[in-house]
Amino acid sequence: MIDSTDRHILEIVQKDGRIANAEIARQVGLAPSAVLERLRKLEERGVIRGYAAEIEAKHVGLGLTAFVFVQTKECDHGTDLELVKIPEVLEVHDVAGEDSNLLKVKAKDPEDLGRILREKIKTIPNVLSTRTTIVLQTFKETLELPLDGEALAEDAAKEKKRVRKG
Repeated sequence: MIDSTDRHILEIVQKDGRIANAEIARQVGLAPSAVLERLRKLEERGVIRGYAAEIEAKHVGLGLTAFVFVQTKECDHGTDLELVKIPEVLEVHDVAGEDSNLLKVKAKDPEDLGRILREKIKTIPNVLSTRTTIVLQTFKETLELPLDGEALAEDAAKEKKRVRKG
């Protein structure tokens, strides 16, 4: 279970993955060695999956974002495996409804997106059709999870009560 100190550490590192261990320790009121141990345990448990630089896509020539709904002949794990291999596909989601997958795709421009659809996505044998929505403007895009919400505080309180009873 993740306690309030772990949540605080997670809030800090998801805002700045390069923050010094000593600074995290100062902010949460623990010794640097204790923070290091908590981070190591969070990594081992898969709570922290990794650390990465957040790159502005338009500055590296990938200014177009599109969401692509993919309909397949049948639910097939092999199709998912093929979709995740496409570098321009940033996210692959298995979804409910008439479509099988929802993809988040980054491309240079509409022509590049068309090439990705024709040459990479629609060539996968199980793909029947695609529907694409092009993003005109993005107001919010983040990887930060809301770790300080009221629901999380309620969950922590319930966990404390459960631990006391058990």
